[in-house]
Amino acid sequence: MRIKWFSLIRITGLICVLLYHFFQMRYTGGFIGVDIFFTFSGYLITALALDEFSRKKSFALRDFYYRRVMRILPPLVLMICLVMPFTLLVGQDYITDLTRQVTSALSFSTNIFEIKTGGTYESRFIPHLFVHTWSLAIEVQFYLVWGFVIYLLAKFTPTLAQLRKRVFVSSGLLACGGALAMYLGAQRLTEFSPIYFSSVTHIFPFFIGSMLGAIAGIKELLPAFSQTVAKHWTKNRALIFMAANLLGLFVLAYFLRFDRRETYMYGFIGASLLAAGAIFGANVLHRKTPDTKEPQLFVYLADISYSVYLFHWPLYVIFSKQFSNGLAALLTTILSVGFASFSYYFLEPLLRGKSVSLFNQTLTFKQILAPFGVCLTLGVSFVIYLCLQAPTVSSLERNLMLGSIAQDASKLEQLYAKATAPKVEPKTTNEADTQIPAGTTIIGDSVTLGSRSYLLEHMSDVEIDAEGNRTMNLAYDVLMNLQNTGQLRQNVVICIGTNSLDDYQEQTQKVIDDLKPGHRLIFITPHDGHADSSYNSYKLGVWERTLPAKYKFITIGDWDKVARAHPELFEGTDGTHFGGREEAMKLYLECIQDALQRAQKTPVKK
Repeated sequence: MRIKWFSLIRITGLICVLLYHFFQMRYTGGFIGVDIFFTFSGYLITALALDEFSRKKSFALRDFYYRRVMRILPPLVLMICLVMPFTLLVGQDYITDLTRQVTSALSFSTNIFEIKTGGTYESRFIPHLFVHTWSLAIEVQFYLVWGFVIYLLAKFTPTLAQLRKRVFVSSGLLACGGALAMYLGAQRLTEFSPIYFSSVTHIFPFFIGSMLGAIAGIKELLPAFSQTVAKHWTKNRALIFMAANLLGLFVLAYFLRFDRRETYMYGFIGASLLAAGAIFGANVLHRKTPDTKEPQLFVYLADISYSVYLFHWPLYVIFSKQFSNGLAALLTTILSVGFASFSYYFLEPLLRGKSVSLFNQTLTFKQILAPFGVCLTLGVSFVIYLCLQAPTVSSLERNLMLGSIAQDASKLEQLYAKATAPKVEPKTTNEADTQIPAGTTIIGDSVTLGSRSYLLEHMSDVEIDAEGNRTMNLAYDVLMNLQNTGQLRQNVVICIGTNSLDDYQEQTQKVIDDLKPGHRLIFITPHDGHADSSYNSYKLGVWERTLPAKYKFITIGDWDKVARAHPELFEGTDGTHFGGREEAMKLYLECIQDALQRAQKTPVKK
């Protein structure tokens, strides 16, 4: 039995995810599309299990697991095999650690893999091709646990009414436990990916859906629910209720942010409750519109939504490095829809033993067994070949690690030199007599860290302190430490901003205000090849360019302008980092040197 209008729930979830991935800085909360899918899956699985118990007075666990495997695994394998040839369009960095990525996806443990490797959709580095299968991992983990729980409950429960009650209570307890775990986990974290990817903290939407499934099923309904629908709900009321909840999801998806604590404390549970409300409304609307046919477009998009979700992310990661974002999104959508349609309407039915009509001919799996076997063998062989060729660490990560090691070694040498130097009796001086060290101090993030060795080779009298993922507030801490220990040189270069947070202006102003007199301040504008006017890094660059008019001791090195004039230097990269490419490092060096030369003509801070 197909419930009309459930298609709109799936379509809403898919649209939210696509908008988030394609236009991340505009549609910042679209990641709740996954929670919509989670809630719907929890509802559907539980409702169908109760329907089965109503018919058979039992729940066949083995059949349940088989149906889930046949629905989930074939599109996943197809996606991996079809996506791999597209990686030839980009560099090897895009298949870094491919063996572990593929094995994690196929073993439904990507969420654990991403927690261990620090993966995230919002990474400034090249994201994993299969990071999106984290949601599949949690879904399968839910099926394994919840399927077994329902099996035990069904085995020791004599009536459907009692089973509903026990399923509802169990779902409620597990939903509360998971939501509480996420709420508490968010209190002590600044990087939220671990609780986002964790099945312990992010499984509760499934159980919210399960609670609803225990009340408002597919065929079998709770008597009280049937009476309520018949007595109090009209078609228009159901339509308005469903539409209001769907609209609420789009509004929530527009305002939520991945890096905000409130998202994890309230946002995900709010999204799950709105999704449950939309499911409830669709269920009631279905029963109030017995003679209305659901538009075929809705049915089609809902049917292929799972496979579109599988295909879109790796294709978008690849295409977004070759084309403009709009064209990449368009190509990704077209190919994802095509591949998903092939999977759902052709491959999956054949694997389940059904026949398929194609060009007025009826095909069975037996008829396509030979070509299917050949294609599968070739696809798997190519995946294995790429896994064997894939680097374990990307060139960018390797460059950053080497830069970090070199920086740490330099600091150790300085500490050793201080510790072994002859002791000199300290001379009492007042603050006015304190001399500011000549030269330049550069405080940077991962872009500077990747170029550190090159900068040191071509610059004199300079100290560099750089670290990956450094934001302006962290740069401020470094600045204050160097300043308070007398190590901050006269020229201070701040190469920060790619990782800008919403308070970028406030944090930058603190740097300006708390820098002691006697220094010159040079800001190097951040560059992100994918940034537009909605990005904080772009906004920071715009604001930094206004500072020299207000502060005479500030100079701007416009790296963003220089980099945008040479897009060829970033081909095959994440659009921000270029470590290891000499032409790019040379331009970066020249940008800093030019700013320093212009700064020498300006006064120091008074």
